[in-house]
Amino acid sequence: MKISTRGRYGIRLLIDLAEHISEPHTALALVAERQGISIRYLEQVAVILRRSGFIRSVKGASGGYALARPAHEIIIGEVLRILEGDMLIVDPPLPGVKENKLQRCIRTTVYNRLNDRISQVIDRETLASMVGTIDPDESYMYFI
Repeated sequence: MKISTRGRYGIRLLIDLAEHISEPHTALALVAERQGISIRYLEQVAVILRRSGFIRSVKGASGGYALARPAHEIIIGEVLRILEGDMLIVDPPLPGVKENKLQRCIRTTVYNRLNDRISQVIDRETLASMVGTIDPDESYMYFI
């Protein structure tokens, strides 16, 4: 499983908005410039995030986007599932399809465990923890 460009850009857009929370709203062109992302692609991602209630738009000549909820209420796993679909390594068996012992063993000992671990990580992280706005001791630090 790989996280697509849509998922990565969506997370970057949200982090950028959270980092500039003091601004009432931010133009996508400015986010695209800061992040080195295509504005056209970012617009597509922004539509999905707006419809899903993660961001809100402000119309007009000086309009832009802002977070629709506080950063500590936006869970990274929710965002990724909206942008990517389920985050499963392997789809579960279809109803009525019988797995043999080896298939069941691999699914329960490897695939299900990986799915659980992925969920534990992405469902524990909030947007605020990604930008370090909750507790500096618990947030990630990055240096450029």
